Amino acid sequence: MAQQARPSSSTSDAWKADLRPPPKDDRPQTEDVTATKGIEFEDMFLRRELLMGIFEAGFEKPSPIQEEAIPIALTKRDVLARAKNGTGKTAAFVIPSLQQIDVNKNKIQALLLVPTRELALQTSQVCKILGKHMGIQVMVTTGGTTLKDDIMRLSETVHVLVGTPGRILDLAGKNVADLSECPVFVMDEADKLLSPEFAPVMEQLLSYISKDRQVMLFSATFPLIVKDFKDKYMRSPYEINLMDELTLRGVTQYYAYVEERQKVHCLNTLFSKLQINQSIIFCNSTNRVELLAKKVTELGYSCFYSHAKMLQSHRNRVFHDFRNGVCRNLVCSDLLTRGIDIQAVNVVINFDFPKNSETYLHRIGRSGRFGHLGLAINLVTYEDRFNLYKIEQELGTEIQPIPQQIDKGLYVAPGTTEEPTEQKVRAVQNQRQPTPAQIASTTQQSSPAQVVYSSNPQPPRPQNGSAIPSTQARAPYQAYRGGVPVAR
Repeated sequence: MAQQARPSSSTSDAWKADLRPPPKDDRPQTEDVTATKGIEFEDMFLRRELLMGIFEAGFEKPSPIQEEAIPIALTKRDVLARAKNGTGKTAAFVIPSLQQIDVNKNKIQALLLVPTRELALQTSQVCKILGKHMGIQVMVTTGGTTLKDDIMRLSETVHVLVGTPGRILDLAGKNVADLSECPVFVMDEADKLLSPEFAPVMEQLLSYISKDRQVMLFSATFPLIVKDFKDKYMRSPYEINLMDELTLRGVTQYYAYVEERQKVHCLNTLFSKLQINQSIIFCNSTNRVELLAKKVTELGYSCFYSHAKMLQSHRNRVFHDFRNGVCRNLVCSDLLTRGIDIQAVNVVINFDFPKNSETYLHRIGRSGRFGHLGLAINLVTYEDRFNLYKIEQELGTEIQPIPQQIDKGLYVAPGTTEEPTEQKVRAVQNQRQPTPAQIASTTQQSSPAQVVYSSNPQPPRPQNGSAIPSTQARAPYQAYRGGVPVAR
């Protein structure tokens, strides 16, 4: 389908006048999203209907990854793109995918693969919002739902299919999802999709897709396995790497050195001292998620929880309500570390410290979305000390000891009120009772408790006596010859 030339300014003003964009977000942003070349969405020769969806979604200017990726993707060239969490990667592949859709053709024309069910729901919602004026039909399919519903939906028109690899392979293998004429194949969080868990499924899926396809890979971290996939399945991909540093500039990182038995007490103190808009608290196992959520509720704080062993309908309800600001705190496993974009989250707490740098990077990336300010606090025990040093070295960052008072200017936007979610909590409570997946306590209260995190504010050095290297001396990720840095 022919692309539409950029309209004149007078014509542009006319069609923009009827749009209803959301209120302008005046929060300060970091260079992670503001360091652009000045290209506008209207300079990209996108369809008028797509531009309408972009501006009504509140997108004003492209972020650096969108500025780099969209024009290249529109030429139908393969793309291998690496950018930080929360800098606009989803729109960077959704916009060129929608631009290439022919709504008069009753075929699946874009396949967007993601590793988790929550991310699939979120990505499909972005597609629907940006394509709302185009007449594009978007379908989301994941495990944990009945296959019958998906089969019935695929009997109708579907232009964009978003989902997790296992379910889409199941539908393709049953000849329900026809991918033979699908020209756009996108892998979001590509490092996870190419991990041993998913790799065999991905290879099978590619056998169902048109040979004349455009492959786009997006992620914040690219391990060496991505190079193998690139060499085997991609044709001279255009490589984009916007990660001169790995962590978001707007996220301030602290650790509190505690004993295991002090963690809940420390968390209670953090709740009383911090101005939390919304927070995500990570645990390393599903059992600990439920135990901690119970403790947080007993302390008198509003709290939901989510993990992989819950019913999918309960997970969806928790995710939906937390996104809408019904509850202030969410306790979860690594289920929600990837891609989940909730603008109101300004604090991430690692109740259990992660064991590798990729998990840490994705966890703290849940705050400070799209260049805004955020706070990451890590509760570190004696056993975590080696992982703390290793993660600092591999990410080239410094996690500092937590001060007695944390400057609110580091993580609270100017003008933010203390209780942004209470009215929403009361409104939803009046409408329905909590589901079994929700741990209900609906008022955020503060405890005056004070705690000294440890008599020794810093964890002891590793037993060999080596000190923490300086930030400048920490080794960045290794790079392969293609120029995209990869994990050790």
